[in-house]
Amino acid sequence: MRIIAPSGVFRPRSDSWMLTEVLREELRPGDSVLDLCTGSGAVAIAAAVAGAGRVTAVDLSRRAVAAARINARLNGTGLRAVRGSLFEPVGAERFDLIVANPPYVPAEEVEPPRGAARGWDAGPDGRELLDPLLAEAPAHLTLGGAVLVVHSSITGEEATLAALRRAGLEPEVLRRDRSPLGPLHSARAETLVRRGLLEAGQRVEDVLVIRGRARR
Repeated sequence: MRIIAPSGVFRPRSDSWMLTEVLREELRPGDSVLDLCTGSGAVAIAAAVAGAGRVTAVDLSRRAVAAARINARLNGTGLRAVRGSLFEPVGAERFDLIVANPPYVPAEEVEPPRGAARGWDAGPDGRELLDPLLAEAPAHLTLGGAVLVVHSSITGEEATLAALRRAGLEPEVLRRDRSPLGPLHSARAETLVRRGLLEAGQRVEDVLVIRGRARR
């Protein structure tokens, strides 16, 4: 795929491509797909290329929505890219697959992130967008549909599994990649230790793709 990410738009990284790989494994031809926090639109475009029937990409950033539309054209695919917060732009629509690589880096500042930082800062525990996304997902899934989310173990693997159960979804970790802390987590290591999100001296993290499946 050919993907461009203008200034201020989250550029796809290893976690984006991990989510894309899992998406391809889970996708059935003709499935409807919703990509939340789409950024450049890379995951949404991958879904369209892989045979999804209807693809919707959502992001709060105007630049990201524009980038997703441009990248879709560059890759010869069709998708709907709309601006808004999480599920707000899609109303009561339901989808076979909901995918998301939301911001999940615990923020150092109390103030809401601005500019490019909106692509990674996610409140004091990194779950500012993740928790409402998981809670609201069931209302937008078809019978047997699934939500796929990617985030770091620093953000709380067990918390995500528990949140999916509370939402009535069946959780499962589909992919786990252990690696050195990324640049942002590394730069904030002392803050993360103070908050109890990281053990002193810890310099590795697991990046996870977790599925929550709706019952049929």
